[in-house]
Amino acid sequence: MKLTNLEALQAHIKGARAEVIDHPVYGQMENLADVRTFMEHHVFAVWDFMSLLKALQKELTCVEVPWLPKANPTAAYLINEIVVEEEADKSETGERFSHYELYKRAMKSCGANTQPIEAFEALIREGVPVREALRQAQAPSPAAAFTRFTFDIIESGKTHVIAAVFTFGREDLISDMFQALITDLHQEFTEELAPLKYYLDRHIEIDGEEHGALALEMTAQLCGGIPERLAEAGEAAKTCLEKRAALWSGTLESLQARSGITSA
Repeated sequence: MKLTNLEALQAHIKGARAEVIDHPVYGQMENLADVRTFMEHHVFAVWDFMSLLKALQKELTCVEVPWLPKANPTAAYLINEIVVEEEADKSETGERFSHYELYKRAMKSCGANTQPIEAFEALIREGVPVREALRQAQAPSPAAAFTRFTFDIIESGKTHVIAAVFTFGREDLISDMFQALITDLHQEFTEELAPLKYYLDRHIEIDGEEHGALALEMTAQLCGGIPERLAEAGEAAKTCLEKRAALWSGTLESLQARSGITSA
C-alpha cells in the first residue's frame, strides 16, 4: 500500500520520535526535587512552544489593521482553533490562563525555582533579544540550546517548516511524551503536584484528541503535497526531535548530578 505524504513523513521521524518518548529521563523522576529540576529545564520549552504557535498565527492569519483576508482560510481556522486553548485555557478553578502560565503555577506549587524563567520573561518584555535574554537570565544550558533552535526555525520564515516542527516535534508528541511522565506521579507525590497533574492531564486531553489532528491537517495544507516542502518539513521535524532528546539528556545529567549518580 502506498503511503500518504504525511505517513511517509511520520515514518521518516519514527526513530527520533521513539527516542524522545522512551527517554530515560522519565524514569529518573523519583522524588519532588527531581520534578522541580525537570520543570526548571522544561519551562523554557513550554514558553518557546507559545512562540512557535504565535509565529504560525502571524503567518496564517491577519493580525494587522486594516484587516485583509489571507490566502488559506482553512489553515487560518486550524491555527486559531489551537491558539484559543493554548493562550486562554481554563485552570482547575475555572480561571483563564495560557498553558505557559498554568505551567509556572505548577512550578510554584511544587517549589520549583521560577526565577530564571521570570527573569528571562522580564528581559523579553524590555526588548532584549531572545538569545541574549537566555544568557542574561542564566537559563539551564540544555534549555537554552533547545530554545535557540526553536527560534532558528521561526526565523527561517518557512511556514511549512514551522508547522512541521510545531506538529511533529511538539504538538503531536505531547500526549505520548507526558503520559510517560504522569503515570506514577499522582500516586507517589503530595498535593503539591496537583497543578502539574492538571496541566499534564489537560495537555493529554486536548492535544491527543483535538490539537494533534488540527495540527496534522494544517501541516498537510501548508506542504500541499510538494516534494521539496515535504522533504524540508521532514528534516526539520526530525532535527527538532533530536534537539528534544538532547534537552532531555541534559536534564537527566542535571538530575543525576544533583543525586550524585554517574551515568554509564
